[in-house]
Formats: sequence, structure tokens, C-alpha cells
Amino acid sequence: MVDQELGFVGYFDRESCDLDEFKVLTSQNLTAADVPHAAEIVKNVPIYDMAALRPALDDPARRRALLAEWGHVFRSSAGVIALKRAYEDTAPIDRASEVFREIIAEERASAAGKGDHFAASGANDRVWNSLQKQCLKDPENFARYFGNPSLAAACEAWLGPNYQMTAQVNQVRPGGKAQTAHRDYHLGFMSAGQAARYPAHAHEVTATLTLQGAVAHVDMPIESGPTKLLPFSQLYAPGYVAFHDEAFRDHFEDAHVQVPLEKGDAVFFNPALFHAAGENRSTDIDRMVNLLQVSSAFGRSLENVDRRAMSEALLPALVRLKQAGAMSAAELDAAIAACAEGYPFPTNLDTDPPIGGLAPPSMAAMMREALEEGWTEAQFAQALADQRARQAA
Repeated sequence: MVDQELGFVGYFDRESCDLDEFKVLTSQNLTAADVPHAAEIVKNVPIYDMAALRPALDDPARRRALLAEWGHVFRSSAGVIALKRAYEDTAPIDRASEVFREIIAEERASAAGKGDHFAASGANDRVWNSLQKQCLKDPENFARYFGNPSLAAACEAWLGPNYQMTAQVNQVRPGGKAQTAHRDYHLGFMSAGQAARYPAHAHEVTATLTLQGAVAHVDMPIESGPTKLLPFSQLYAPGYVAFHDEAFRDHFEDAHVQVPLEKGDAVFFNPALFHAAGENRSTDIDRMVNLLQVSSAFGRSLENVDRRAMSEALLPALVRLKQAGAMSAAELDAAIAACAEGYPFPTNLDTDPPIGGLAPPSMAAMMREALEEGWTEAQFAQALADQRARQAA
């Protein structure tokens, strides 16, 4: 949405989304001159042979040059890189696959692990927080699996040092359907209306706070449904609104690319890249990937604040002020925003899954509901306790 008087874009909405502009932007071609360290370019995806590049990671100057190239690709070019042979030895992959299958079996038996963001529940096997579960179940395997300089270099290329790793396993069985096209965390987990409330510059910033990755645990030919990607789509400024539009999703289906992967390969991409897991059309491949969602170290507040205690104390005051007509709806909302946690993450997606939406309700959303529906203090305190239990379980 362009401010007609001042001539700049303050917010994005559906009127900001121009499919023809998007088509032109995503019709670019990546050239070898853009990615001098790449072994080849496949469908606008630069392929890096880590068997050849691994020595460069031990040399500070060569490593810095490689990371600078990757950072440029993520930000200003194709938006995605593929690392062939990211694992020199795939034994840690095989052992991790065993661990993940054990976890899948355990969670099936307990009916845990429900809910998915962009696919129907039950269409695949999802292990939420595979990072912690793998580490607790087999710490030595975890050390060998994540003690991988290629993965670390990709993360640092986009996020810098001190990043925070999270991971979720996705196993798609033969016949498993594709996801819908989307962008990812943070604004990618919101509806178009929610995303539109954030100013345009926040849409730009959100993509710098997270890096998406995927480690192939089996050979993944095209028929098994490796991730569908639309290179250069992360460059489209209103994309966090646009990906909800059917016309944009239809174009994604027409224009996307897929790159076959082998066990031990990895793919990393800007979270603003339009992407989706593909349909598994194979007859005998259980496509397993460990999805890495890596966050910037800077996604933290300055102080530790007990927002639950504050919210419990504040609600009765808000009720009194509302009943007395002493505060407008906007003033009440502003007070809640200053007090309660307005964001539902981080959470435990096993016990607090995104059922019925892209994210579970936040503390602030619960507080607004409590105020609107006239909950008692005890009801609100119990709701907060239940939320904390779901998030921490």
C-alpha cells in the first residue's frame, strides 16, 4: 500500500501484490559468474560440492569468501543453495534415521506429534523438536550429526555466529501429498491479515532472522518429492501477503523447480523463498528430511520479564477500568501489548500444536479473550497455567 501523499510503501496488503511483477522477478537466470564457488547450476539452484570445498572451510580467508557468496545468494540472488556431500561420512545420518524412526514409533503409540503447518495432519510423520529428542536419546550421534562444519558455515553465512538451532523431522510416505506454497517463520506462520499489520520494513527484516535448511536422510529423486522451490521469489517484497493468494500459488505450481538430493546432501534457503514439500509419487521411498530452522542470536529481549505474573495482576485492573468506561478499546489493547507475550513461539509443538491455524494462541490473545468474555481471575490463571504446561511439556 503506497501512501499517496508521501509516496512510500508503509504497509503491504493484497492490493500491493502484482502477479505480473512477481513473474518477471522470478524469471531471472542465475549465471556462473554470480556463484564462482559453485560446481554447477541446476534450474537456478547453485550446487556446491562440499567434498571439494571442505578444505576451504579450514582456511579463514577462503571460508569468509565462500560465506560471503552464500550470504549474497540468500539475500540478493537465487535465495537457495544446495550442498552436495555435506556429510563426508553418512554413518551419522543412518544412525540419526534410526533414532528418528524410534521416536516416530513411540509417538504414534502415544498419539503425540499431531498438527502441521502446511500439510494435512496424518499426511506424514512429523517429529517436532527433533533436535532435543535426538540429543537426549543419543548424545554421541547428536555430536557427530551436528558437528558438521558445512552446516555450521551455511548457518553463519546468513545469521552470523551464536545462532540458535532447532530441527523438525518430516517423513513423507509414498502417496503423501504436497504442501501448499508458503514462506516460513516468522511472518510465514501468520495469516495474510496478520502479516499485513506489520510495517513493510518488518517484512524485510523478518527474513534475516531465520535460515531454513533440510538434510536428506535418504536418496531423494524427483518422484519422491524433494522440496519445491521458486528461485528469486524471496526478493518479492509483499510476498508474506502474496503467498496466501491462489493466483500466486498457482504460478508457483507452474514455475517451481525441484533438485534431486542424495543421502547426506543439504539444502539451505532464505525463509522468504516460496517453497513447499513435494508430493511423494514413488512406490517405495519413505522420504525423510531433517528440517533445520535456525534463528539469529539477536531474537531476544533485553530483560527477563515474568509476563504471566504481570498478566494475572493486570487483568482485574483492566476489567475494572473497562467496566468504568475509563479506557477505550485501543487503550486496553495497548496495555495488553505492553504486558502479555504477544507471540506464541517458542513452544512445544507436540503439546501445543498449530491445529486450526498456522500457530497456537498467544498469551496476549488469551488475555483479550478473557477480557472480552468476562473470565474470572481463576479461569484466566488456569488458562495461563495450561498454556505454560503445553509450551513446556
